[in-house]
Formats: sequence, structure tokens, C-alpha cells
Amino acid sequence: MESVSSHRLAGLLGDLTSDRQPLFLALSSRVRLLIGDGRLPVGARLPAERDLAAALQLSRVTVTSAYTRLREDGWAASRRGAGTWTTLPAGPQPGPWVPAPADDHRIDLAHAAPSAPPEVPAAYAAALQDLPRLLTSHGYHPAGLPELRARIADRYTARGLPTTPEQVLVTGGALHGLAVTFQALLRRADRLLIEQPTYPNAVDAARALGVRTVPVALAAEDSDAWLDAVEAALRETRPAAAYLMPDFQNPTGLLLDATGRERLARALHDAGTVAVVDETNVELGLDALPDAPLAAHGAGHVSVGSLSKAFWGGLRIGWVRADTDIVQQLTAAAVLTQMSGPVLEQLAACHLLDGADAALEARRDGLWQARAALVAALGEHLPAWHVPVPAGGLVLWCQLPSKRSTALAAAAADHGLRLAAGPRFGSGHALDDRLRLPFTQPPEVLRRAVERLAAADAAAGNDSHHDPGLLLDVV
Repeated sequence: MESVSSHRLAGLLGDLTSDRQPLFLALSSRVRLLIGDGRLPVGARLPAERDLAAALQLSRVTVTSAYTRLREDGWAASRRGAGTWTTLPAGPQPGPWVPAPADDHRIDLAHAAPSAPPEVPAAYAAALQDLPRLLTSHGYHPAGLPELRARIADRYTARGLPTTPEQVLVTGGALHGLAVTFQALLRRADRLLIEQPTYPNAVDAARALGVRTVPVALAAEDSDAWLDAVEAALRETRPAAAYLMPDFQNPTGLLLDATGRERLARALHDAGTVAVVDETNVELGLDALPDAPLAAHGAGHVSVGSLSKAFWGGLRIGWVRADTDIVQQLTAAAVLTQMSGPVLEQLAACHLLDGADAALEARRDGLWQARAALVAALGEHLPAWHVPVPAGGLVLWCQLPSKRSTALAAAAADHGLRLAAGPRFGSGHALDDRLRLPFTQPPEVLRRAVERLAAADAAAGNDSHHDPGLLLDVV
């Protein structure tokens, strides 16, 4: 069982005294948040009450009361002589990171997951018409349905990266593709260069293999400085691979231009590093379109894509595009946990890709309107926040006036709002002055969500809503 030291937990908790609630409730709610978004693993042993009280400079009674509340709510368990450890309550969880069932009371701004467009049920209906012709076979396609692989390959070719169906592996979503790629390419103690901030589930998948991550700070408004830092990190650490998102990066929204991609590809080649490129948001350009894939600027790199953001997460259709020999390795790794993907969903994906251009135009239009509504609402209710406006993707990466993201996420739960605190997207204790806000909800829901966010901000002790001047940048 992993043990969390009192000093480490104190660093994750931040300043509890700023919360406008009793300290024991502030402590228990923040521990609950840390468990929910994955920064505290389930089953981790919490510090002894006396040690945590000393580290936080609180009374032991306060810590004891907080631990009691956590046990009563199902977020902790204890046994005499074994201490207290983190748990999850029974039943579906409204955690800020693992998606929970929808309800009528909470607005989810923790997950960048759009609802399905009308093309999805139509694609399933068409897929059901196609299905009988495949029912006479065994139904197993370890690398994916051939017609789907061909359609994915054609889209890469149209984007400037010539691709054959043999260079495509169909996976159960982008995260499955990333996990399979890490498993095939990396060994325990290998180094993996990552952006900071980044998509945390992908990093968790790599770390589960014993991989050592090399974070490089990313500022969407200064890609040259980030490239300088990447070049230095590649020279100094020679990582086996790099996990990168040059297309509307999650969460910053960075879009790397052709010159930046060429420069990055040269640096990766010189270091002998394979890029694992997450292209989940590549189809979601609102004000600009991405350049050709990074793999078009340098051979040997791996591209991972998905229909989850462009269409619907419930499809569970993703893919990996790589050289043929790598795809063969990845297929061998994938069948260890998933012999084959579902045929009906792959047939539906074929129909979605056949009509993708028109469907994506409508999706982008809806996202553009939602982004405008969210930015306007933030300007009205939280004018001191610095809100860069990305050229695409699904999220805003907001800078708060102070390091309050963890406290704000904890307070938001009491105002019917789910948030993922900024540190979830980084390593260590960084990014507590940042908050990711998706614009995947309808505009009217987003406006209502910002009203709740402003109330939670006030409850958490911030004065953001009193300060003038919303700063807007296009990045």
C-alpha cells in the first residue's frame, strides 16, 4: 500500500484557511477532490492524524474530525493498527475526473466530452443494415475492420501524410491507443518527454508501466520558448519517446505551425526520440486549421486519433497510425487485452467518416457559439480572470488571479458544479493558478455554470469578481 507523507499531502491541499467553511470540512472536501481527480490514489495510506496536524499547523481535533467525515462519506477507511487509507464510496461517483452519470443538479465542467450529433444514430441505423453481410464470418478483426482502416488511411493521405490501411490499427478510443503504444514502445525506467500541462490520463497510462516522465513547461502564447525547452530536454535526457499534442493541445489550445513542426521533428530525429502524437482534437479547428501531421515532417512517429471529440465518446472508436512494422507490434500488444473491437461500432464509424466533412462543419459551428458564450459569461462574472481564446479544441485554459484552483474545485461541488483543478493537468504542485473549462455544453448551460462558478469563487475566498478587465488573447 502506497503511503502519502504529511508534507506531500499538505502541499497538495494548499491553504485551507481561505475556505469559507469550518477547517475540518475544508480539509475533508479537498482530500475528497484529490481522490476524485486521481492525485491521491485509491488505497493510499493517509498520514497519521498527529503528523498531518503538525504539517498543516492545525489542531489534531480538526484532522480527526476531517478523517471521520471522510470515513462517513465513504472516501476513507481505517483499521486499528493499520491506519487510514483512501477509498471510493459504493455506487456511481460524482468525481471530478472519472465521468459520473448525468443528473439534473450538477453541471459538469470537468470533462471535455460533447454530446452526440444527429449523425450518430443515423450511422448506427445504416450500420445495422450493413451488419448481415458480416454475420457469416467469425467477426474477429484484431487490427480493425478493413473498410474502416481504409477510410482512416484515406483521411491521413488527404491531410498530407500518405497512408495505407496496413499502417492503421483500430483501437477502443484514443486512450486505448496511447496505452497500447506506450506498452509496445517503452520499457520500465525509460524516459518519456511530456508537455506540462497535458492530458493526465495518458500520463497515468505511461507511469503505470514504470516510465519516468520528463515534463517541459508549455505556454500556448510562446511556442518558440517551448520549442527551445524541448530541444534542451531532448539533448540532455534523450528520452525514448515524447507524448505531444501539436493540434489544439489539451488543455492550453496550442496549435503548432508548420515551421514549429519542422523544428520539432528535427530535434526529435537528432535525439533518436519517437513522437507519440495525440490528434484527438485535430478536426476541431474553429479559427484556424492544423498543418500536416507531425509524422509528415519526420519518419517513424506514431499518430493517435479518435472519434470521441469530433463525434461521440460512446462510440469508443480510436486508431493508431504508424509504420507497418510498428502497427504489427501494436496489434500483438492490443490483442492481449482486446481480441477485437465491436463490429457494429466500426461499421457506424465508416458511415460517420463518409459524411464527416458536413458533420464536422456543424460540430465546429456549435463549438464556436459555445466558446463565445463561455468567454462572454466569464467576462461578465469573473472579469479578473485571464482567458486566452484558443483557435480550436474544446476547452479554455484560464489563469486565476491567485493559486486557488484546488480550493475553487472543492467549493464548486457545493454549488452544483464539477471542476477539475489545474494541478491535475501537471506534475508536482504546479498549476494551482489555472483552471480548465470545457465549452462542450450548450450556451445556456454554460452561462448558468459560470454563475455557479462565480458563487463558488466567492465562497472559496477569491475576490476575482470585483476586479476590472478581462484579458483576451487568441492563441
